[in-house]
Amino acid sequence: MIVKRLFSFSNDIVIYLMLLFFQQFVIFAQDQKVADSLVKIYKTKKLNNSKKMELLRNLSFNESNNLELSLKYAEELIALSKAEKNYLYLYRGYSQKGNKNRIIGNFNIALDSYFKSIDAAAKAQYVSGEGMSYMCIADVYSTMGSKENAELYYDKAIKILRKTTNRLSLATALLNAGDEYSKNLKFNLALNYFNEAGEIFKNENYLTGIAYTLGNKGMVFAKKGNDVLAIKNISEAISILEKQEDYYGISDYLLYMSDIYFKRKEWGTALDYAKRSLDIAQKQGLKDQVQKSSLMLSELFQQVGNIPESFIYYKKYITYRDSVKNLEEVEKMGNLRTNFEVSKKQAEVDLMIQQKRTQKIIAISSIVSLVLVFFLAVGLFRRYRFIKKTNIIIEAERKRSDTLLLNILPEETALELKESGKVVAKRFESVTVLFTDFEGFTQYSENLAPENLVESIDYYFSKFDAIIEKFDLEKIKTSGDSYMCAGGLPFETDDHAHKMINAAQEILDFVTESYINNPLQQTRFKIRIGINTGPVVAGVVGTKKFAYDIWGDTVNIASRMETNSIPGKINISENTYQFIKDFFECEYRGEVDVKNRGMMKMYFVNNSKVV
Repeated sequence: MIVKRLFSFSNDIVIYLMLLFFQQFVIFAQDQKVADSLVKIYKTKKLNNSKKMELLRNLSFNESNNLELSLKYAEELIALSKAEKNYLYLYRGYSQKGNKNRIIGNFNIALDSYFKSIDAAAKAQYVSGEGMSYMCIADVYSTMGSKENAELYYDKAIKILRKTTNRLSLATALLNAGDEYSKNLKFNLALNYFNEAGEIFKNENYLTGIAYTLGNKGMVFAKKGNDVLAIKNISEAISILEKQEDYYGISDYLLYMSDIYFKRKEWGTALDYAKRSLDIAQKQGLKDQVQKSSLMLSELFQQVGNIPESFIYYKKYITYRDSVKNLEEVEKMGNLRTNFEVSKKQAEVDLMIQQKRTQKIIAISSIVSLVLVFFLAVGLFRRYRFIKKTNIIIEAERKRSDTLLLNILPEETALELKESGKVVAKRFESVTVLFTDFEGFTQYSENLAPENLVESIDYYFSKFDAIIEKFDLEKIKTSGDSYMCAGGLPFETDDHAHKMINAAQEILDFVTESYINNPLQQTRFKIRIGINTGPVVAGVVGTKKFAYDIWGDTVNIASRMETNSIPGKINISENTYQFIKDFFECEYRGEVDVKNRGMMKMYFVNNSKVV
């Protein structure tokens, strides 16, 4: 985890040029002051294309205060590089786009950008660039928890970088790969990579790299049970990082030292290291380290019997953990989760205190009369009823929390969020997506009273929800009068296209029936339906409210199918047709010109075939 933070911007370790009348500088990390000075040059708009590309590359790299602005520079660099057919700068533009999206957690966009940077680097015959992009892809997969993909792309990066003279990039790839193999318990392979990386860093006299190599080797030795070598290597790493003023690494390694002494039950030494880690993390504003150190101190104080201190640090851990994960639910849901966890810890602390009191009472009761024993029994019974009542309340709150979460997310996704505290985006190779839209809804809505408009939408969408649930499909979202659902996720199935067509026909029948037979003369509409099948990426987005959503070209094409449909018809793509052609009678429409897509084959679904 430390390695990927340290080298997240070492994607293009070369000499960056200040433009026009400025001298040359060697830059190995972001510098906001450089970005601020370059903005003045950028605003003059007097640069030719080659100098402007270099300026945009530097602006995107060094702009650290405003990630959106950094992305804007990267996109402008990409557009200009394409126009000039300059593949080296096209590679650099996509690399910066990938870096910034990785920081803000847009992993799918980051991966797409890195893959495009590989293609550009190949056209530019920039072998080092190909290797570094593969390494960045591996870093993203590692962060997402996809260990197979992470190991695959680290191996590709290392093989390519071995063919170059870019030794620091090779060492970085070896270090990151070693960290991944260590997480996957492949300790011998991890140590081999760390040793090789360490030799390169020594030859290049790169002290920070040497420190992280030593520290990561120490963590592997600790996992293997060799505390002596673990302490020796981590101590050397901390010593070097203190001179480099790399506080994140120092805090992380101090915490690891605390964990080593924790396992050895040397509580005093473990406490000293944990307190040092927390002190550095608080001074430097390292939220991730604050919550880890707080949890360690909570556990340590509990071990030494200082329950009040343990509880104080546990509450600090809960507060910072939610801040780091950035997975806040709707306000009520967030408060409920925190209150539940704190109340659960309080119940554990109360029970521990009561157990100690009970032990004292039992010791005293051996020398007192039977009357005192009777009162003790009464007290314990009352305490039992109190704890039982408390547990019932906690369980009720937990069920409320689960119910709220299931109303927001699919069951599998909600379970993953509860177990790991985050949701990793997942790719589905075959999913069927449906879009619906009411004819003339916008014109009608302008003249409808708000309550009538809501009644009309609720009338249709409530029935749509029931139909989707009947066929085990997943509702994704609604937007205005548009309804979107998908089949084949979050649980992969083989018959998702068949189920989706059946659901679409029921939706169409319901809407048609409502339009024809409308005795109360309510506002009713005709409907267009579009369907497409293909791969998508699904995940959870949002910082204030959770939202389960899907992305990909498949979704865009499904929307185009709906747009190019006609009222009362189900319009499907060629992909969907191949899945359902043996079960439904379809009418070939020919190739239709689709906006931004060109000519695409389309079909109307008529009736089910008689088997």
